[in-house]
Amino acid sequence: MIGKLIIGALATASILAGSVTSLVFANDEWQRPTVYTMSNDPSSNAVLVFRQHGDTLVPAGSFLTGGKGTGSGLGNQGALAFSDDGDALLVVNPGSDDISVFQINGRQLRLIDRVPSGGTHPISITTHEDYVYVLNAGGAGNIAGFELTYHNKLKPIAGSIQLLSGANTAPAQIAFNPSGDTLVVTEKATQIIDTYAVNEEGVASGLVSQPSSGVTPFGFAFTRRGALVVSEAFGGAPNGSAVSSYRLRNDALTVVSGSVPTTQTAACWIVITKNGKFAYASNTGSNNISSYTVQRDGRLTLQEAVATPTGAGPIDMALNQNSRFLYVLNAGSDSIDVFHVNRGNGRLTSGTGVSGLPDGANGLVAR
Repeated sequence: MIGKLIIGALATASILAGSVTSLVFANDEWQRPTVYTMSNDPSSNAVLVFRQHGDTLVPAGSFLTGGKGTGSGLGNQGALAFSDDGDALLVVNPGSDDISVFQINGRQLRLIDRVPSGGTHPISITTHEDYVYVLNAGGAGNIAGFELTYHNKLKPIAGSIQLLSGANTAPAQIAFNPSGDTLVVTEKATQIIDTYAVNEEGVASGLVSQPSSGVTPFGFAFTRRGALVVSEAFGGAPNGSAVSSYRLRNDALTVVSGSVPTTQTAACWIVITKNGKFAYASNTGSNNISSYTVQRDGRLTLQEAVATPTGAGPIDMALNQNSRFLYVLNAGSDSIDVFHVNRGNGRLTSGTGVSGLPDGANGLVAR
């Protein structure tokens, strides 16, 4: 049994690691936000699904990936990603060195494909149009590209496998920029941010490794105008973390706001609202979230050092597609928190989340 998920006074349900289960509600309620994480189980990885019911998160099923997790932390952001059209969900299997693709069919996920990741220990995945790239943290570390076909099958892109800046870089995340012509990778151990140019055939090349503004660059996100916002954990130094922003042009990074402090500990994950006005950093060592305002040019201002407390050890975050809800995955308390986002001022109000997730659960996306 993966674990018992407690949902306030609404329901108590358990998700079995070899089954597909769901709770039944009126059809219109299934149009509400849906949240996905992975169990990261070392014997059998699974996607765990939740639906938003009012201000409460409700369990909606468990779907085996066919691969394996590791059962422990991955030091990553982006273990799951949606296809560009939103019809498919892609998931890394870090324990079996492969990637799974699910077709999203209403309440259900249907496993369509599972392919080798092009390296070892895949931890992060990103999509743009028909192209998919995965970050492999094992061995020397690399990135590898795939084409997502019309039938949601993954086809390796010849010549797309590229090395990182060196060995033992402890990479954290890979993502396309909004226009899809550049890939970005953060390296925690080297204080480096890598960029790769991506041509019209989806082939990445031309590694450019550039110094991070601050120590331990970790998670990141782009604004809709293309500003890159990066969390900096500063090695977990007490109250020492920060967030920086950059302008990306011709694969080169220019600092816009350098290391704006959260005044909290171990800022590791970043999300940005759809309107591009607010960014949130999860502080794993402080068990809270910091909020920033984001200007049109990417300039950052700390809005609230503690926008809200969280469960123990927040390790990933996701906003649903209209940024109405912010979800936070907590490794220390095996839970997902729910917060309502005020779109006018960015303030957060607590909803009712779930607890009892499996140890090692990793990755978070919402739609």
